[in-house]
Amino acid sequence: MAVLPLKCRRYLISRGITFEEVEEGGQKAVVLRRVELPDGRFDSKIVDILILLPSSYPDSAPDMFYALPWLRLVRTKAYPKAADHPHSFAGQSWQRWSRHNEEWRAGVDGIWTMIQRVQAALQEAA
Repeated sequence: MAVLPLKCRRYLISRGITFEEVEEGGQKAVVLRRVELPDGRFDSKIVDILILLPSSYPDSAPDMFYALPWLRLVRTKAYPKAADHPHSFAGQSWQRWSRHNEEWRAGVDGIWTMIQRVQAALQEAA
């Protein structure tokens, strides 16, 4: 099932990013599979990232992202700031990373922008 616009799907494929497009209860999403994390900073080295897509995507921004397994910081053994609430999707309890986007540019931004936001949030948390 395709939930991403073709240009977003092509971007992921061209970068060798493993992903799955999912729809559950009318909610469309993309799951980035086996994302490598900054070395030695989290209690897992690899994580899946869930990005929920608003119905008006790509004209509107995805808001937050979600991780599985849940991540803790190695240094403090605590959850990262604003990443300690569950979100149920596709039969799993994902770790919600509350990171809001106020700078989305309709017609310019896409999944590549969201991936950069996820990478920045993971780097900053670590």
